[in-house]
Amino acid sequence: MSDSSAIRAGSRLARARRVVVKVGSALLVERATGHLNRAWLETLAADVAALRERGQEVVLVSSGAIALGRRELGLASGRLRLEESQAAAAVGQIRLAHAWKEVLEQHRFTVAQVLVTFGDTEERRRYLNARNTLETLLRLGAIPVINENDTVATAEIRYGDNDRLAARVAQMASADCLVLLSDVDGLYTADPTMDPAATFIPEVTRVTPEIEVMAGGSASDVGSGGMATKVMAGKIALAAGCSMCIALGREAHPLQRIDTGARCTWFVAQSSPRTVRKQWIAGLLKPAGTLHVDAGAATALRGGKSLLPAGVTHVDGRFDRGDAVVVRGPEGVDVARGLSAYSSDDARRVCGRRSQEIEAILGYRGRDEMIHRDDLVLL
Repeated sequence: MSDSSAIRAGSRLARARRVVVKVGSALLVERATGHLNRAWLETLAADVAALRERGQEVVLVSSGAIALGRRELGLASGRLRLEESQAAAAVGQIRLAHAWKEVLEQHRFTVAQVLVTFGDTEERRRYLNARNTLETLLRLGAIPVINENDTVATAEIRYGDNDRLAARVAQMASADCLVLLSDVDGLYTADPTMDPAATFIPEVTRVTPEIEVMAGGSASDVGSGGMATKVMAGKIALAAGCSMCIALGREAHPLQRIDTGARCTWFVAQSSPRTVRKQWIAGLLKPAGTLHVDAGAATALRGGKSLLPAGVTHVDGRFDRGDAVVVRGPEGVDVARGLSAYSSDDARRVCGRRSQEIEAILGYRGRDEMIHRDDLVLL
């Protein structure tokens, strides 16, 4: 890759609206001592501050809890039993969260710890709760630091690596850029430590079977991921309309290095997260109910507005919050399809009412919109 093309590729990071950055254990924890690599972490925090300074939102997915905790508990090197990993995670997570808090608070950021499990990203209701929490934290200016909840997850219901978790988080957060900082600088046709003839691959637009077989194992006994998990993460990210970068992270200021053209592999999405989400709502969901709206609401929707409870005349069907529903106009013509912010029971109680009345009617403060415009597709 030439210098100019490398800089253009790096600028994908600069153009992103919302960035998820995954940090591997091998970068955070010094292999020889088991201590946190504090000096390096401070340079990454400065990079995050630079992204925020230019108006970008940042979510961090951080490994390292088990690696930090095992030293505190005196657990020997090598593979841990599940219960030992969970104990190490319980001890190490406190130290990991404190470290992120310290380095990011130097730049006056509020830091939030979010622990998730496999089920939180796969089960619909929990997915929506996690998504709403992330959206709220970002709207309030906080930086979420996410890790898998290793303390409670069993071997059968956990990711086991934060590469795929980061891709699911990027999907959940509608991020348009995912950066995997690792101990490798990108994807090769073969493992470059084993095959000197391996060729670097600067760009991937589609994860083909040929790309998948190029992935090898982990280069570090500290982390649990390898190139295979990174390629799987790329597949998830591309399907969500999110471009992904695999980059060498061990040098100081790793995000700045990507920005200025350091060598890395980009998985380039062919559509945006918003487009993918709209296509999913329009074509892949079976509506569970119908919201009938008045003429004014139908006109507002066609003008790009959200659907407010005041414009809903009545509700058909039974559905839960987050389910797909049809929006039908007064002439009996379907106007839109979207994801309802309320269950059918609650929707019936607030339809025709002003948003300011919702809390008094339902006993809790829900969303102002029955369907937010980001969750709605015109037909």
